[in-house]
Amino acid sequence: MRWSQSYIFTAREAPKDAEVVSHRLMVRAGLIRKLAAGIYSYLPLGWRSMEKMMAIVRREMNAAGAAELVMPAIQPAELWRESGRWQAYGVELLRMHDRHKRDFCFGPTHEEVITDIVRRDVKSYRQLPFNLYQIQVKFRDEMRPRFGLMRGREFLMKDAYSFDIDDAGLDVAYEAMRTTYCKIFEACGLDYSMVEADTGTIGGSASHEFMVVADTGESAVVRCPDCGYAANVEKAEIGDLETPAPAAAEELRRADTPGQTTVDEVAGFLEVEPSRVVKTLLYQTDKGPVAALIRGDRELNEVKLGNVVGATELRLAREDEVEELSGAPVGFAGPVGLSGDVRLIADQTVRPLTNFVCGANAADAHHTGVNWDRDLPDLAEWEDLLLAGRGDPCPRCDGTLELYRGIEVGHIFRLGTKYSEAMSCTYTDEAGELKPMVMGCYGLGIGRTVAAAIEQNHDDDGIIWPLPLAPHEVALLSLDPSDPAVAQVADGLYDRLREKGVDLIYDDRDERPGVKFKDADLIGFPVRVVVGKRSLAEDRVEISTRRQREKMMVPTASAVATTLELLLD
Repeated sequence: MRWSQSYIFTAREAPKDAEVVSHRLMVRAGLIRKLAAGIYSYLPLGWRSMEKMMAIVRREMNAAGAAELVMPAIQPAELWRESGRWQAYGVELLRMHDRHKRDFCFGPTHEEVITDIVRRDVKSYRQLPFNLYQIQVKFRDEMRPRFGLMRGREFLMKDAYSFDIDDAGLDVAYEAMRTTYCKIFEACGLDYSMVEADTGTIGGSASHEFMVVADTGESAVVRCPDCGYAANVEKAEIGDLETPAPAAAEELRRADTPGQTTVDEVAGFLEVEPSRVVKTLLYQTDKGPVAALIRGDRELNEVKLGNVVGATELRLAREDEVEELSGAPVGFAGPVGLSGDVRLIADQTVRPLTNFVCGANAADAHHTGVNWDRDLPDLAEWEDLLLAGRGDPCPRCDGTLELYRGIEVGHIFRLGTKYSEAMSCTYTDEAGELKPMVMGCYGLGIGRTVAAAIEQNHDDDGIIWPLPLAPHEVALLSLDPSDPAVAQVADGLYDRLREKGVDLIYDDRDERPGVKFKDADLIGFPVRVVVGKRSLAEDRVEISTRRQREKMMVPTASAVATTLELLLD
């Protein structure tokens, strides 16, 4: 492709709303253009990288035995009502009416549609198992779209769905997709990790995320360097925490704590360790008010709490709501004597505590000497509610957890029978009994992966593409296109490299050399071949790589061979 015949417009300034590197560089390099909040056009260079990403995905998915199809982006509400997600999915589901006032949505995912397809065709265990996938545009109406393609509203995604007769079959399908995803991200040249994750609105019994390691990643991930355990902090477990030594039960007392509302203030005022203070956090949910009890030196994981409650809506209670539920201002709520309308859920790490401190449900007062068996004998819900962090004990070994940032690029789920039971997607087994199919779901963000590759590979001058995702592998720069000798050599190299199957862009523009160099660095072509009058005077051309930046002066006759060698490294 000749630059003069392509559609490439670079920019020196980044958009004002760009918060992360990939967003800034993709706009500046002319890969994407914003149409509306969270909605982007893929320009020719950006689409070439997307196509290369999709080719890798198709190659590996097909090799794993999956079959490609394409489903409609617009979906009827009836299917979502049948699965129970029409209301449960929330405001991110873009709902609409057709001219007949029938309800539809722009699909954020396709579990309902694929289940409807399969239930119409598959009747017998002899027709199972199989895996169907598509690459399709999705839409999720994010409240705050940001980070360019990292958190857009409209996005391109590969989603696959496996159907089996039982859990053992799902185990095989799940492992096949886990292996396939590893092959995909390795083929892209990315540093990634697979971590345990929350199932979220998709549902199912278990899931794993694939994270590209990057300092700018939205997701916090913990992992153990000793045993390899890794999980998104929303899902991460924690090993046994050090617990204050138990003691003989003290008398329950009410202590005046005027103006002491935070854990540190209360602990200091009463001269106890923060770990001996139990925080009572009041929440309003669609299931009613809830109080979460956790150690004062730890943070609550709201995702875990929401999963325990089974809530689709969860928020901290407002000041007036706290006072109505506890009879006290914020900072003084406690489990002893709390309204029976509030569901009490305690983190399991507070269970060993004795003689602890908590709010007294009265202004400027706390209880001391609190003990579970005596003062809260009816408390029955003990759950894992803590947010994991750096330095916590590993739940799988004696190691210590590390914390890092990651970008979620893939997510796989063990759906089980969540959708097949709700939507009567059944098969007849060998005994003639009707049973629900067992499903798996496997998503991979095409645009997110391309953007994540940039987050992981860039410098101050621009993108440093991994070779498999580069819009063009080689940039051939003619520094003096009007000079006949330069034009002849550059044109000749262009023809010979194309004959060898090299994917290259030929910068034949009538521009200053500095402009061409800056654009080549900004866009990040992996290999650069430069033809100019000065080097040709010695019958040489300059060849360099974007990552190492080491320049080689190569005889003109060896330029093609040298370029091919660099592409194979």
